[in-house]
Amino acid sequence: MNRFFLRILSVLALLLLPLTANAAPVDEYPNGPITAVCTYSVGSQTDVQARICAMPAEKYFGQPIVILNKAGAGGLTGWNWFMDRGSRDGLTMTVYNLPNFIAQSIVKKNAKYSIRTLEPLANFAADPVVLFVSKDSPFNSVSDLVEFAKKNPGKVTLNGSGLFVGHHIALLLLAKEANVKLTYVPEKGGSDSLQSVMAGKVMGSFNNLSIAMRALDKIKVLGIADLQRHEFIPDVPTFIEQGYKTLDDATTNFRGYALPVGVDKAIVEKAAQQAYKMFNDPLVIENLKKTGVPYRILDRQAMLDIFAKREAILKDLLKPFVED
Repeated sequence: MNRFFLRILSVLALLLLPLTANAAPVDEYPNGPITAVCTYSVGSQTDVQARICAMPAEKYFGQPIVILNKAGAGGLTGWNWFMDRGSRDGLTMTVYNLPNFIAQSIVKKNAKYSIRTLEPLANFAADPVVLFVSKDSPFNSVSDLVEFAKKNPGKVTLNGSGLFVGHHIALLLLAKEANVKLTYVPEKGGSDSLQSVMAGKVMGSFNNLSIAMRALDKIKVLGIADLQRHEFIPDVPTFIEQGYKTLDDATTNFRGYALPVGVDKAIVEKAAQQAYKMFNDPLVIENLKKTGVPYRILDRQAMLDIFAKREAILKDLLKPFVED
């Protein structure tokens, strides 16, 4: 009997050996190339910025960071893959998008991720949501649009890049605070949203500032959902300035790197320190500026706080949409 159990223990030890052999102690981390799973397609803003941030990886990590695209279902396909297939040795990261992944984790019953399954390392971009209309629109302020909506329930059509992204959430926040009915039209992406506004298919769009910057001569930006005005459009007031307090920076599209929960905490902390330094590298900053997307470098603690605050807001707002 004793020999039997000894043999079982020996087999188990052999089975476990490959798992422990590949796990590097923190002073040796990383002991191989790092894969960063991007849940959006090649050439998307998230993909381009994630690649820019990885350019000096060997300088800070001693290993390259390779971007692996797993696009589909607004990020759900890739984040689920990351949770199922990503290693827990610190060598598989993902690129998070707020508030998208948090909203999906609340609404989608098949989402395998949440703020409790990701360890944010550092943030590299913060693209705020704006509300814009065509140049010939009768609306010249957020209040103009709201007043029309009060008199014409459901007649105001505003688009955005898909369901349960920052654009959709911004519309829900405005509709709730102003007590009006707005009709949301989900599009395939930011460019499609902009074209639909230009073609008169919808009255306006909740979209990222980076999208609005492409056509400032053809649109009117009525408001920016952020804590303060942005240097790109300094004459555009915030929603807060116009009396809509809930449209702060809760819908801002934050992007950064994260590890899965289960990675050794010492490795998480080391990776967070190095990622923060890497994102602040002059080469990264220079190239992020060239994308035209607002960048904002934030450390791990700042993102932990933002994760928690965003989830608290979205849990209440998205209750009517939670899948059974």
